[in-house]
Amino acid sequence: MASDLLSEERSDEVSGLDTSLSAQAYYSRSYLPIFQNGSATNWFHYSDEARNHKRLKRTQSIAESIGSNSSLYSGGKSYSNSSSSFINRSSSTNSLNSLPRLHFRDHIWTYTQRYLAAEAVEEAAAAMISAAEGEVEEDGSGDGMRLVQLLIACAEAVACRDKTHASSLLSELRANALVFGSSFQRVASCFVQGLADRLSLVQPLGAVGFIAPSINPLDTAWEKKEEALRLVYEICPHIKFGHFVANASILEAFEGENFAHVVDLGMTLGLAHGQQWRQLIHSLANRAGRPPRRLRITGVGLCVDRFKIIGEELEAYAQDLDINLEFSAVESNLENLRPEDIKREDGEALVVNSILQLHCVVKESRGALNSVLQKINELSPKVLVLVEQDSSHNGPFFLGRFMEALHYYSAIFDSLEAMLPKYDTRRAKIEQFYFGEEIKNIVSCEGPARVERHERVDQWRRRMSRAGFQAAPIKMMAQAKQWLGKVKACEGYNIMEEKGCLVLGWKSKPIVAASCWKC
Repeated sequence: MASDLLSEERSDEVSGLDTSLSAQAYYSRSYLPIFQNGSATNWFHYSDEARNHKRLKRTQSIAESIGSNSSLYSGGKSYSNSSSSFINRSSSTNSLNSLPRLHFRDHIWTYTQRYLAAEAVEEAAAAMISAAEGEVEEDGSGDGMRLVQLLIACAEAVACRDKTHASSLLSELRANALVFGSSFQRVASCFVQGLADRLSLVQPLGAVGFIAPSINPLDTAWEKKEEALRLVYEICPHIKFGHFVANASILEAFEGENFAHVVDLGMTLGLAHGQQWRQLIHSLANRAGRPPRRLRITGVGLCVDRFKIIGEELEAYAQDLDINLEFSAVESNLENLRPEDIKREDGEALVVNSILQLHCVVKESRGALNSVLQKINELSPKVLVLVEQDSSHNGPFFLGRFMEALHYYSAIFDSLEAMLPKYDTRRAKIEQFYFGEEIKNIVSCEGPARVERHERVDQWRRRMSRAGFQAAPIKMMAQAKQWLGKVKACEGYNIMEEKGCLVLGWKSKPIVAASCWKC
């Protein structure tokens, strides 16, 4: 394939403008007038009705983005009268002509991604209007709507590398996106940080590429991130949901087995005390029938010293419950993991556990993840449990990713609003040092530095099938609903079933998806 499709940077440079035009045109022409006319009283109902005509609207939106020569509303400014701040269609065409000649399938892939980006823009815009409407109802002003407008306009300016206009918009955003404000102001503050970081890294218009940010493995904020992770585990049901589904699937795979072996990719995110495996050990010790004669757990990752401490705690805990546990650690990232690194023994049942890990292996080359999955397949596990964020944050167009992320994290911050008081320091730590870090990585980073490459269930299904895995439908909907009641999750969380996968959502917005796969 010609240069393995467009690079991430050139995709943004060439097609990001078309997507940005689609976003702002769709938003300003379709949603804003209706809101201003005072008829935005039930936006979720409106968006459901709109989805019935999604194909027609999306076609019109894309046509507008490609062919419109009219002025573009952006925070009260017009791009059409300023050659320095607006890239017209001819300049985009010149950029395309300067690229290597592409095969027909490359064009198909590019326009498919543009179609998906337009879909994300449409759905995200509807959600943003709903959020803005809530802001208006809350404080009786149009501040929420203005914040939505500023965020979209700033993202467009950043995508167009218009530093002057983007800097001006960022100044206004910083004054309105408050860390201790409403839920939408709080999520906006994280996106403002990401936009500012991205703006500082982009090269001037006409240059090719993206300056990769430096990564310091000895980040002084590590302790804050670790505390935020602990708080997310304790307060939010996201990670616990993944552990519950994974352990239930693993227990089913170990039914009647004398020798059981779990390979944990990422060792449950590095959470202290190994909560997921404590729950599994407790379930093995207390379920009907005889527990396995021996249980082995292999943790894979780079924090081997931390893993060993967790392993020693787990071995002591298992001994108290008369479970013979053997823990070992493999120091390797997923891309360099080799099948021979995992010590196998005859007669043991092997399962592989991946909680919010494999999305970090998704790269522009599209071969890195497939290589890792093929290595896992060589281990011949009885089951691979896959838990991932269910959202599309890995599209080739910056603005499409931006809108999708804004939609996704607005739902998460809305759930935190319902669970914790406004000035609770735990809430601020979760927002800024856990979800905020994810947002900044999605918005500001490109290339190898962008590791938060979340994808939807359907995309994972295609990736797993290509790597030789077959879906193993999860049939525990009733148990999952009972679990949700027991953990006393805030009202608004729900569990849905989608083609054999279980999805945890907030007010029907998917958050985390769990699936099982067999070789």
